[in-house]
Amino acid sequence: MEPAETANPAETANPADTANPADTAHPAGPVSSARPAPPEYAAPALDKALDILEVLSSADGPLSQADIAAAVGRSVSQIFRVLATLERRGYLYRDAQSGLYLLSTRLFDLAHRHEPLRSLIAAALPVLRRLADETRSSCNLSVYDADRMRVVAQVVSPSDFGFQVRVGALFELETTASGQVQLAFPTPVMAGRGAGAAAVRVEGGAAGRASTASSVASPTLAEIAVRGHLVRPDALQPGITDIVYPVLDASGEGAVAVLTVPYVATSFSERSAEFVGERASFAARAIADSLLGTGRPGTN
Repeated sequence: MEPAETANPAETANPADTANPADTAHPAGPVSSARPAPPEYAAPALDKALDILEVLSSADGPLSQADIAAAVGRSVSQIFRVLATLERRGYLYRDAQSGLYLLSTRLFDLAHRHEPLRSLIAAALPVLRRLADETRSSCNLSVYDADRMRVVAQVVSPSDFGFQVRVGALFELETTASGQVQLAFPTPVMAGRGAGAAAVRVEGGAAGRASTASSVASPTLAEIAVRGHLVRPDALQPGITDIVYPVLDASGEGAVAVLTVPYVATSFSERSAEFVGERASFAARAIADSLLGTGRPGTN
């Protein structure tokens, strides 16, 4: 066992991890202007715990206390108690012989207790409702599901007419605009589900063929990735223009979902396709920001 694995007296008295007088309840009355309230509350121990989990999740193998401390930019004594707590709670496993740390399956277990679609739909629905109101068009959100696209959320147009699809409906990757955008922004899970072969077929087939509704060839997956979206006549429904944007993950390269507005252009249309595309772009980024907790400007 490394000497640093014993309790460090300096660590037990670390002021960063003890209660801060400024965080305790203030007596009733105005707060003194000499001590303005901090803009946000800090949780140093929580920061250290999250840093440690992130480091171990990206490591190629087990790490020592010294390795972890160096990776998070702290001393061994500063992370000793956090490591002990994470190990006691079952988030870390420490090999008895080497003293090296690994992530346990605890995080995996927690992730699978919560249905990912719940968070996605909860984040998306308010944005979709606003998008439908702004564009006077129906809109829907679909996700990759076993080499097909499944519609998981929809908001119907508030206008007297519009085009909609059933929540739960499944569509082929190769023949739909949403499928092509998903293939242009693949996620790691797609590689293990046979989507690579589908991408090849689309790149050389459906994506390069003329749509049944247009004599103009659809863009390739590479072109969709560069443009960041797809606008094309719907291959199955004449008169519908699909305006499709990816909801990107943290890497900015994979789509956790695909946002589609099936735009109907008639003499009664209240919004132009250009306006709808602009608002759909903002909506896709707003959903992504809500999921990632980034809150970037320009998404409203």
